[in-house]
Amino acid sequence: MFLNPPDRCYRGFFFDLDGTIIDTTELIRQSFRHASREVLGEELPDEVLMANVGQPLDKQMELLDRERAQELYDTYRVFNHARHGEYIREYDGIEELLVTLRERGALLGIVTSKSRRVVDMALHYIPIEHHFDVIVTTDDTDNHKPHPQPLQLAMRKLDVTPDESIYIGDSPFDIKAGQAAGMATAAVSWGIFPAVRLRELEPDYFFDKPEEILGLCLP
Repeated sequence: MFLNPPDRCYRGFFFDLDGTIIDTTELIRQSFRHASREVLGEELPDEVLMANVGQPLDKQMELLDRERAQELYDTYRVFNHARHGEYIREYDGIEELLVTLRERGALLGIVTSKSRRVVDMALHYIPIEHHFDVIVTTDDTDNHKPHPQPLQLAMRKLDVTPDESIYIGDSPFDIKAGQAAGMATAAVSWGIFPAVRLRELEPDYFFDKPEEILGLCLP
């Protein structure tokens, strides 16, 4: 759905990973539940556990419990890494979207708050890395979403300007990062965060299906 009619074909399409390109929602949810049970001895509600997904994991754990953040982080990672193959899933229509965008001449990038090691793990199960021209992870910058630095780096690597670029994601931190970088932004409804929370941030576009994104890059 277009909140504003597109007035140009973007050259650089940058995507968040979790909840946008790859369905890791259940993997993240189960990892948080395990960590909170093991470390805090509590069954915390999903709205608490998932509230800050989209930021680096260490930051999320500090927000959950500053005093036990490292223990939460370590417990989460052990479970998460061991269960990738069980919970990670493809989103219908994503690979077709990527193929078509490339055919139309778009440059594609992933900008994520995950480390390169964990990105590689996800892309082992969902092998779509070959569609992308650049991948920026938390290993690549000092600052992370919602700071614009990761997106600025990705644009430099592909030699595109903010006016030529759009960032597409499922979290408030994605929208804020794109806006701070001076790019167009798009929110998607198939990820972790509810549509009402995303719309409050006034992204330029809001999409319910991957194929709708093709309207931003006409043949």
